[in-house]
Amino acid sequence: MPDPVIPPFPGAPKRHSHFNNWISAIGAVLAVAALFSFALLVWVDFTQGEKNPYLGILTYIVAPAFLIMGLAAVFGGAIAQRRWMVKHAQVPDKWRLDFSDDRHRRWLVVFGIGAAVFIMLSAFGSYKTYHYSESVQFCGQVCHAAMNPEFVTYQRGAHARVDCVGCHVGSGAQYFVKAKLNGTHQLIAFTLDNYKRPIETPIKNLRPAQDTCEKCHWPQKFAGNVEINFEHFLSDKKNTAFEARLLLHVNKSVPGSPIGGIHWHVSPNDRVEYFAADEKRQDIPWMRVTNTKDGTSKVFRTAAFKGEPSADQIRVMDCMDCHNRPAHTFPTANEAIEKSLSAGTLSTKLANIKRVAVQAMTQKEITTAAEAPQKIADFVKAKYTDAALAAELPGAIAEIQRVFSQTIFPDRKADWRIYPNNIGHKDWPGCFRCHDDKHKTTAGLAVRSSDCTSCHTILTQGKGSELESLSAKGLTFKHPGGELDPDLTCADCHNGGIQK
Repeated sequence: MPDPVIPPFPGAPKRHSHFNNWISAIGAVLAVAALFSFALLVWVDFTQGEKNPYLGILTYIVAPAFLIMGLAAVFGGAIAQRRWMVKHAQVPDKWRLDFSDDRHRRWLVVFGIGAAVFIMLSAFGSYKTYHYSESVQFCGQVCHAAMNPEFVTYQRGAHARVDCVGCHVGSGAQYFVKAKLNGTHQLIAFTLDNYKRPIETPIKNLRPAQDTCEKCHWPQKFAGNVEINFEHFLSDKKNTAFEARLLLHVNKSVPGSPIGGIHWHVSPNDRVEYFAADEKRQDIPWMRVTNTKDGTSKVFRTAAFKGEPSADQIRVMDCMDCHNRPAHTFPTANEAIEKSLSAGTLSTKLANIKRVAVQAMTQKEITTAAEAPQKIADFVKAKYTDAALAAELPGAIAEIQRVFSQTIFPDRKADWRIYPNNIGHKDWPGCFRCHDDKHKTTAGLAVRSSDCTSCHTILTQGKGSELESLSAKGLTFKHPGGELDPDLTCADCHNGGIQK
């Protein structure tokens, strides 16, 4: 409706624009600050090499939101001024800025200085917020507080100095947009507290390893063998040590030649594809190897698997199919306790301490992190009642409690039992998902032999003096618990806790 016509009267004050008021002025300052921040963030967005998904949120959601709020205050102030004028014709300008008034002029000077400072701080704050939003602290503690187990495991991993966005987002507009949409979904789930516990893996929308991992790692770079030393302790009364030193055949070829060894799986000359029957990709009944030069292929399948998987069910193998826990490895209870025994932080003077420690950590009665320390302490004390061992108990209990806090997260239902690690084959199927002598072609050709020398050469094994001599030709693996059943894999008995 048009403004009502109010007849002038003698001595009536001169009318001014409805926008000439303090409310609209404050809104204008907020809008200008938001517009200035938006311009700065857009410039950063277009000039930044590595895209940060949170930059997009700040630029295209947060800054425009404040701009809208500022404009709303500008027009809201004008509407409020107009409504006041209609109801109070004698004094129509309640919030008007009067430049002829000395008091108003003083306040305007203060307001102008404050507005300038606010605009500069807004721009500076936006830029600092952008940098903070791509920090590890923001990803691990602020934005993704629900993923505390992943943050803890990340901090002690090999990629602890790599920013989260470097692997989970990478560069490029396509994944930049996907990451923003996925981040919004995660934010809503966290706010409503309806996200799944544990966090499901593998991540379905994680971009190919060639776009992220191979920015720093690439198969051709690794030539030759890698020496690895495994220090184990048996679950017996003496906590008997057992060590194995071996060469891992990462790439048997020389630089410039076709890839060999373990990294053959990602050779440019051969494409490996597979179908997984489960969400965690642990049950692989079908695979196909295609020669990329001549197009020939071989299909291997287990006897129980019939039919053919559909195209959308077939995955091309890449780094993440073996290195599936590159930054968030959950060590098994056995592995974590063995490291403490090897480092001397857990005393081997306590008989069966490895077994007891693992049992204490894996009690079914522990359902929350808060109750774990006391239940671990009670369990260990009940196992060692001999007064002669009293001096060893406090340190042992403290170490087991520390190891538990770093490896098992009952509140989030997260530990090694939920998140398998496909590197190796001791506690999870790993390599034996395919190399189990059960996958064959229709002609009866099996996948390459899965004996112990296929991927590594054992240089020495055992304990004490047995470790003093090395074998260049390699040794046959000697299982410390007796002869192996050829029909079983390691993971059929080993499970990371007390053996099956």
